[in-house]
Amino acid sequence: MTTVEQRPGVPESEDTAPLVSPVNSHNEWDPLEEIVVGRLDDATIPSSHPVVSCNIPPWAARFQGLAAGYKYPRRLIEPAQEELDGFVSLLGSLGVTVTRPDAVDHRQRFSTPGWTSRGFCNTCPRDSMLVIGDEIIETPMAWPCRYFETHSYRRILKDYFRRGARWTSAPKPQLTDELFEQEFRAPKKDEPMRYILTEFEPVFDAADFVRAGRDLFVTRSNVTNAMGIEWLRRHLGPGYRIHEIESRCRTPMHIDTTFLVLAPGKALVNPEYIDVDRLPPVLDSWDILVAPEPEPVKDLVLRTTSMCGKWLSMNILMVDEKRVIAERHHTGMLRALEGWGFEPIPCDLMHYAPFGGSFHCATLDVRRRGTLESYFD
Repeated sequence: MTTVEQRPGVPESEDTAPLVSPVNSHNEWDPLEEIVVGRLDDATIPSSHPVVSCNIPPWAARFQGLAAGYKYPRRLIEPAQEELDGFVSLLGSLGVTVTRPDAVDHRQRFSTPGWTSRGFCNTCPRDSMLVIGDEIIETPMAWPCRYFETHSYRRILKDYFRRGARWTSAPKPQLTDELFEQEFRAPKKDEPMRYILTEFEPVFDAADFVRAGRDLFVTRSNVTNAMGIEWLRRHLGPGYRIHEIESRCRTPMHIDTTFLVLAPGKALVNPEYIDVDRLPPVLDSWDILVAPEPEPVKDLVLRTTSMCGKWLSMNILMVDEKRVIAERHHTGMLRALEGWGFEPIPCDLMHYAPFGGSFHCATLDVRRRGTLESYFD
């Protein structure tokens, strides 16, 4: 008689039942079924480090340097929380399952053998985790204050893993001085592009990538180096292709205010950062939609404390191939989306900018109803 050895710690019924992964997301537009939304609880102003100050607007960098390690003031938290609650309610009304990370005290100090830091927040799950099909990859982020950020998602990750998802963590970076160019200065408009990161070790934020089935697009940035891109290319193997998008931004960080794929055959570009004549040839057959100039932000406090540039108007979230959640304040973008054949759903999230983003940044779509396909010849 043949016997099957039971895995330690797994009940027999679970051991023999086939697992169906709750994680399944191949692109940015298949019908959205489940999503992780970040939290504002105990958000802490990032600890001072050159890789932080070089990546945010100068006025925000000055504020950050003075207040590093302190909790965000209630004046910033409360309006952002009200808008975030409204966004979560909207997702629920659209039939989307919303999952949230645990609240943690980000002011706790932690250390490695080479440095110490406090935390930041878990407002932007898009940065620290990358979903490729049924796999979630924890990314090796370059900001020291974000070193343990995925720990607030571990309850969710363990649940997905037990139910059948694949769970991977990229090599944990050392983040020592060898990774950063000393005395780095952002290049001026007429100077060759340069980055604060060296190629000492692979680092990347997931938010520097967008997915279109078997093709991914990436921007090299001050949080994503060439070695990080190559690590992901080798990890995914020959079934995927990664195309680099050349950005003219002098302080690049995250692709989702520069270039987004919205639906099969349609990509949204930032005309200030993207030269459409220098896009990868694979996009030659696609419609390239040029984002309209964003409406100015009138609120002085919001303008001063935002960690993001003016093109946050592009930080939208596709519900499916037609419906898209976009910022209510950016009426030009709403009209443009309608003109391109989409159905925009206006929502408020402007006050999330001091915490790192908007609808795309604040979320991680873990399940979309669709299969792995190629959308290019």
